[in-house]
Amino acid sequence: MLNILSLAQHYALPFIVVISVVVFVHEFGHYWVARRCGIRVMSFSIGFGKPIFGWTDKHGTRWQVAWLPLGGYVKMFGDADPASSPDEAVKTMTDEEKKVAFFHQSVNKRIAVVAAGPAFNYIFAVIVLAVLFMFQGQPYSPAIVSALQDNSVAAHAGLHPGDKITAIDGSTISRFEDIKRIVALNNGTPLSFTIDRNGAAQTLSLTPEVTVQTDRFGGEHHLGKIGIISNNLEYKKWPPLKAVKQATIEAWDLTTSTLKAIGQMIMGTRGSEEIGGPLRIAEMSGHVAQDGVWALIWFMAIISINLGLINLFPVPLLDGGHLLFYGFEKLFRRPLSEKIQEIGMRIGLTLVVSLMVFATWNDLVHLQVISKIRSLLS
Repeated sequence: MLNILSLAQHYALPFIVVISVVVFVHEFGHYWVARRCGIRVMSFSIGFGKPIFGWTDKHGTRWQVAWLPLGGYVKMFGDADPASSPDEAVKTMTDEEKKVAFFHQSVNKRIAVVAAGPAFNYIFAVIVLAVLFMFQGQPYSPAIVSALQDNSVAAHAGLHPGDKITAIDGSTISRFEDIKRIVALNNGTPLSFTIDRNGAAQTLSLTPEVTVQTDRFGGEHHLGKIGIISNNLEYKKWPPLKAVKQATIEAWDLTTSTLKAIGQMIMGTRGSEEIGGPLRIAEMSGHVAQDGVWALIWFMAIISINLGLINLFPVPLLDGGHLLFYGFEKLFRRPLSEKIQEIGMRIGLTLVVSLMVFATWNDLVHLQVISKIRSLLS
């Protein structure tokens, strides 16, 4: 009994908090813009399945928390289900009902409502990161080489301690953390380093070697490494406007890095075992929560960015899929046929379910559940 309570406290509770907050932010984006557009919102749910508790506000919206904390939804007037499929009643609505029904709004309003979910995730993440950078500080080490590892790529390429790295492949480098991020994502890819050595600019070509690194959560990652060390780690606190700017850059860097990693997985140059699902997020939430509130808030911002990004993928069933359909509607000045949309939704459902199953399998392998089951059966 004590074991179950301990697991709930260390893993389940932080996971529920993190997921509930980022899902609320996402769905509130849809809700807030829908209300601004005069659309009636029937229900706002955090979680799926049977409601645990709820209430109805003065606008007739049913707010509820359901028992399965793996997402949420906003159901608008005219929706047949949480996936926003149009109800049959949409075709026979009165003029008054059409004014407050989602599917009878202009395509621009529908685009605004759908895009608001991911947009709010990004806005939330930038605000959270900005607050962290103001009060806790941003990791901000000077982009100066303190030391080189023996027989490393950097040593063989001619880098020296004291060299300041100013650019990589033309991208300006402002801190050592930028170098680590770029190098990690370019394993085996030649990079052009611009350095400042005693006031003179030089250019060196380095090809990061592929290394397998294990993170604090036990996950293995194939990352690029050149073997440079910085001994000047510091946390720089920024004034409000600068903090927002740095937070925006951080969110952009995380987004581009994630997209590049996904591209590498598709091309086969990066392992797909890094894809994690709810169990991995629960494990990470528990570990991060043990580092304190600031660490959990930082993790929440990262998950919010990932949720916003994933929802923008042009896959039917996700927000990006809806936006793709609305883009075609604007282009051709009429909606795609119901048949095409139905086929698209089925393909989207298959892709989303397949990804969830694959991610959950990776989680079970990562948590050694599969190996334990095999040992029991052998």
